[in-house]
Amino acid sequence: MEKKVVTIEGGVKIERVEVSNPEEKQVIIGQGNFTIFACDDIFKTLLTTVPGIKCAVAMNEAAPMLTRVTGNDERLKELASENCLKIGASHTFFIMLDNAFPINVMGTLKSHPAVANIYVASANPLEVIVAETELGRAVIGVVDGTAVNRIETGEEKKERREICEKLGYVIE
Repeated sequence: MEKKVVTIEGGVKIERVEVSNPEEKQVIIGQGNFTIFACDDIFKTLLTTVPGIKCAVAMNEAAPMLTRVTGNDERLKELASENCLKIGASHTFFIMLDNAFPINVMGTLKSHPAVANIYVASANPLEVIVAETELGRAVIGVVDGTAVNRIETGEEKKERREICEKLGYVIE
């Protein structure tokens, strides 16, 4: 994808950063604090939340302006760190998961003291919208998948509910 940067009044640049996820792994993007320990601590939290999880956590640190990464799978570490560096916003973290889904870790992750915000948890194609000022970069939001264009039909609703029931989740 071609890099697209727009400058708006006041010198703020807006950029669309495409997330690289060629194997369609689960991705969680958020913002944290105190990054010197947060990367490793979030990783330990993920490991203790889901047995057998494969994951990587990358996190951008404002000073010394670098991306930290830890994980138990080399490919996930590579993808997480490359994506986090492309986003470039301080205190942003980028998690890639295998053998688990975001729903398995979101409650624990959201209650972690180093986690300030979660922007997205998805395996869909993602684009991160980043603003840049003289001070630095910030995530404005995330585009998660394609735009919807209609309301589900009664038959589609029935099919969805049947899938939920097969997974042990009864709606009505």
